[in-house]
Amino acid sequence: MEDELEALRRRRLEQLRQQQEAAQLQAAQQQELELKKQALLRQILTPEARERLNTLKMTRPELVEQVEAQLIVLAQSGKLQAKIDDAKLRALLQQLVPKKRDITIRRM
Repeated sequence: MEDELEALRRRRLEQLRQQQEAAQLQAAQQQELELKKQALLRQILTPEARERLNTLKMTRPELVEQVEAQLIVLAQSGKLQAKIDDAKLRALLQQLVPKKRDITIRRM
C-alpha cells in the first residue's frame, strides 16, 4: 500500500515538474516574441510615436495591441516606406477609434 502511494506521489511530482517546465518554456517564448515586436516597432516608429503608444497603452491596451499588429503586418509586407511619426500615428488612431456622439442638452 505504501509503495503504491509513493509511486502516485512520484508520478504527481513528475507531472508538476513537466507543467512547470512547459509554463517556463511558454513564458520564455512569449518574452522573446515581445522583444522581437518591440525591436520591429523601434524600427518603424519615431520616438514620439512610440511614446504616444506607450502612454495610450495605459488606458486602452486592446487598441494599442490592434495598432501594433497592423503596423507590424504593414512593415513585414513592405508597405511602409518611411517611419511612422506622431502625426501619422494620430491619424491612424483617429481612424480606428469610433467617433463619439456629442450630446447636447437643451432646456425648454
